[in-house]
Amino acid sequence: MSSGVIQDIVYVIALIGIGIPLGIYIYKVMTGKLTWKPIAALERFTYKVMRINPEEEQTAGRYALSALTFSLFGFGILFALNMLQGYLPFNPEGIEGTSAHLAYNTTASFVSNTNWQAYSGESALSYLTQMAGLTVQNIVSPAVGCAVLFALIRGFQRRESRTIGNFWVDLVKATYYVMIPLSIIVTLLLVSQGVIQNLSAYVHATTLESGAEQIIPMGPAASQVAIKQLGTNGGGFFGVNSAMPLENPTPFSNFVECLSLLLIPAALCFSFGRAVKDSKQGRAIFIVMLVIFLLALIGMTMSENVAAPQFDGVAQSGSMEGKEARLGVDTSALWATATTSASNGSVNSMHDSYTPLAGGIQMFLMMLGEVVFGGVGCGLYGMLAFAILTVFIAGLMVGRTPEYLGKKIQAFDMKMVCLVILTPPLCLLLGTALSTFVPTITDDFTNTGAHAYSELLYAYTSGAGNNGSAFAGFNANTVYSNMGIGTVMLLVRFIPMVAVIFLGGNLAKKKLIPASSGTLSTSNAMFIILLLLIVFVVGALTFLPALALGPIAEFFKTLPTLG
Repeated sequence: MSSGVIQDIVYVIALIGIGIPLGIYIYKVMTGKLTWKPIAALERFTYKVMRINPEEEQTAGRYALSALTFSLFGFGILFALNMLQGYLPFNPEGIEGTSAHLAYNTTASFVSNTNWQAYSGESALSYLTQMAGLTVQNIVSPAVGCAVLFALIRGFQRRESRTIGNFWVDLVKATYYVMIPLSIIVTLLLVSQGVIQNLSAYVHATTLESGAEQIIPMGPAASQVAIKQLGTNGGGFFGVNSAMPLENPTPFSNFVECLSLLLIPAALCFSFGRAVKDSKQGRAIFIVMLVIFLLALIGMTMSENVAAPQFDGVAQSGSMEGKEARLGVDTSALWATATTSASNGSVNSMHDSYTPLAGGIQMFLMMLGEVVFGGVGCGLYGMLAFAILTVFIAGLMVGRTPEYLGKKIQAFDMKMVCLVILTPPLCLLLGTALSTFVPTITDDFTNTGAHAYSELLYAYTSGAGNNGSAFAGFNANTVYSNMGIGTVMLLVRFIPMVAVIFLGGNLAKKKLIPASSGTLSTSNAMFIILLLLIVFVVGALTFLPALALGPIAEFFKTLPTLG
């Protein structure tokens, strides 16, 4: 058994072994069954300062308004930090404020939990912007996703209720009990491995080889790296992200960061099972996600090891272009699969250099709506939307009113489900199509042909998946791309989010229908297979033509060089 296979097995075991207890912990925290005295005191103080009554519950409309208001407030703060950082403290290198279009893109990116970056963090952002802007959004944007997920879960739990919880309470609990404690633990682990965490000025060194000056960036990296991974954010403190030795110096730091990509999204599957009082439901959703993840991992690893271009007189094992020699092909493929499964987007290798099929797999994982684990909260509620679609189709086939977890699925519910499932692909395909009509768009490519199209398709796929990774050959730091991709990121974040909140509100109003002999089981092998088929069929029918013009066409073009 190769070291790469052993690594993948250990990764999955660790994901399950830590994910189950973490999922139980998150369930207890979010339902008020578990508190810590020091945090509980801070929690009460926060409610007092915000003038919030934690006992007062909200309807779906008020819950959605609270979520949007909070995100809009965060948008304004982060936009101002980007624009004014040249006049603010904690800026030892004197970095100026960013342009308005780049500030808009960056703000939209981090508020939407995407962390798409059209800049290099060490050269474009001050320490204050990194800490008070990006790191804060890295904490609260996944907390918002977690809050909305539990609003939906309450829709399944409650009977004839007009309320689905309190957004501000859910947000505070997710932030104080989940995101911050886990971030502290991972930060300490990373600092122990040599990831930098300081407020020092950049180090200017003279190289021994040529005597040229080399600038070594410093800064509070470990704290942002921890939360960017745990919160499925992904934005790197450094431009080259986790390929940077100062951000990811050892095999252990690489494993911790890679595990953090999927840890909370995986754990939430088990939280869901506990919350609906049927652990089999959570396991069924987790199995579907894991199967798609493993299929993608196998495909990407094989493509990178077998389909790499061969050169006369050059001995090579797999495609090492764009990868760190210290990490290798298998480790890079595992990370690339995990980061495009979760709506994370951090990288430890350059995705633009992957073989065409591997690049296509990365895009397809994002095109599915980032439901294979996906982002914190939003990945699971996206997969639950597919689960509802599955029972709806099954109900049509047998002529029975579809039910899911004891709730009848009716017209309004399916409208909300369609918004959740269809908004990302509509924004993705429309954004890509409109971009091809921009006369100057070809000036932003460093490649031509099918690969150039793949770079553009990947950019909008990443934005529409709230992912944030990129094919780096595409220059996205232009007015058009910053505004276009930024708008796509906001639409695909908040339209489905509001739809999920109203879906939860509508489900909460309904009576609970006892299971009967005709009720479709949503936790057995047949349902798992049906859900897998629905996810793949929707993805294939929607995106196969677009993929055929990019990575698939590029693959067939390279076939003569593979012999």
